Amino acid sequence: MPVSMLHIALIEPEIPPNTGNIARLCAATNVTLHLVGRLGFRVDDKAVKRAGLDYWHQVTIEYHRSVDALRLALPDSRMICVETGVARRYTDFEYYAGDCLVFGRETKGLPPELLAENPDHCVYIPIANPAIRSLNLANAVAIVLFEALRQIDSRQVDKY
Repeated sequence: MPVSMLHIALIEPEIPPNTGNIARLCAATNVTLHLVGRLGFRVDDKAVKRAGLDYWHQVTIEYHRSVDALRLALPDSRMICVETGVARRYTDFEYYAGDCLVFGRETKGLPPELLAENPDHCVYIPIANPAIRSLNLANAVAIVLFEALRQIDSRQVDKY
């Protein structure tokens, strides 16, 4: 498989269909998926086959016990935390090849200490309706991933 231009990290994902949709997105874009910490579901061959994830073998997936292990595996990557309640819109951030887009659990988001460690690398997706607190995880990943890919691609085109 081609070298991954970006990385997606899911911290303790809980809902299998979200992770399945994100895995398909990663396969389609040649982005490595990093699953971090305790998962809320099984990903063994039997579970994947039962879920009908016929593209699972097309996804480059790495498993990490903790955020620290993720950092050790990606020492040259910036960790870009995507979370509600932070100050910078995802479209106002400049993404680079090698960045790792980090998303938290569906029910709790990212750990506050991770956000505190990366204040200059936190972004949010604006939501017009204040009654809606967040977007579906798979949708959020798609939105930010394609913005990052768009920016990186536009800079590569500008080089020629």
